[in-house]
Amino acid sequence: MNRIRDLREDMDLRQIDVAKATGIDQKTLSNYETGRTNPDSYALIKLADFFGVTIDYLVGRSNNNFFHKEEIKKKIDDMQKDLNDLKMIL
Repeated sequence: MNRIRDLREDMDLRQIDVAKATGIDQKTLSNYETGRTNPDSYALIKLADFFGVTIDYLVGRSNNNFFHKEEIKKKIDDMQKDLNDLKMIL
């Protein structure tokens, strides 16, 4: 479950911060991050909701970490704008 650690570190959070926000014990969270134990469905839901990602992303079934279709559309629109801006420069 390195994605849990990666997401937490990307947000500059400590394990205790995530533990308090999700209600998951800090030691349990540490065990998830190190692979000693795997989160149950309840913990996966709490973590996915907290980080704003899908459960599939957390468990490694998907590399797409967008939770809502609107986020995907916005990201595509932003990339299109960036490409158009580059075309103008070139």
